[in-house]
Amino acid sequence: MDLNSCKSGNLAGRVAHMFLFIMFTLVPGMITGCGTLPNGQGWGQNATLNPGWARIGRATIDAASSPETWGTIAAALVLQIDDMDERISDWASENTPIFGSQNDADRWSNYLLDTSTAAYLLTALATPSGEDSLEWSVSKLKGLAVGATARGLTKGTTGLLKDQTKRIRPDKSNNRSFPSGHASSSGSFTTLGQRNIPYLSLPPAYENFSNIALYGIAAGTAWARVEAKQHYPSDVLVGYAIGYFFSAVINDAFLGLNSKVGPFFAVEPSRNGMIVNLYWAY
Repeated sequence: MDLNSCKSGNLAGRVAHMFLFIMFTLVPGMITGCGTLPNGQGWGQNATLNPGWARIGRATIDAASSPETWGTIAAALVLQIDDMDERISDWASENTPIFGSQNDADRWSNYLLDTSTAAYLLTALATPSGEDSLEWSVSKLKGLAVGATARGLTKGTTGLLKDQTKRIRPDKSNNRSFPSGHASSSGSFTTLGQRNIPYLSLPPAYENFSNIALYGIAAGTAWARVEAKQHYPSDVLVGYAIGYFFSAVINDAFLGLNSKVGPFFAVEPSRNGMIVNLYWAY
């Protein structure tokens, strides 16, 4: 590993380690202190298999209209102009400006993905889920089941698209390039973790750093796959969008926390066709 790779690796490592340090210092206190959310409920306590079409509709609209969904997909489409996708991939894998070599980039992509996984689990454990230890445990299991569902849908959709598109990887190793599984997984864990951060009662500076760190870990995971010559930039952009969309919808609809206020439409099937309802969440 050359000097530049060491410097890049140390920087990425310091950000990841600092975030994990904050979470590790919070979790023991949260577990022993228990507590509840401002509404008197615990994180995961109201997780449900039947949130209703209103909540599902609101969550779907919010996720689809977020720049993290449409913006990343739009960027992936723009990269198809004038072979920018392939040219950026070739430049990144040949110069490896961040990670120093393709092997180091491949190694860091796995390390950063593991970090985003741990970050989500730690934020989930650190959220208040009730005063009683049994209540806390049940709430955590229910909340983590919601996260596992989001992760499962992300993984399943990513795998299905890989099977259908059969895009050849930049290194020609196989036809599983589109979309990136690393990017979709990191996008999923990043989204779920960021949804938990507002419930941790962190000081503003720590909360801002935690959000930025999670984005940085996801971005590092995705870019490392490009430098490792495993994916094109559009692969990781669409992968992140998939992870964000499914995780945002499942978390916001099924975890049972407060939904956003405002009017919205939801479509429901009926025997005679479709019913369009206008809802107002309050």
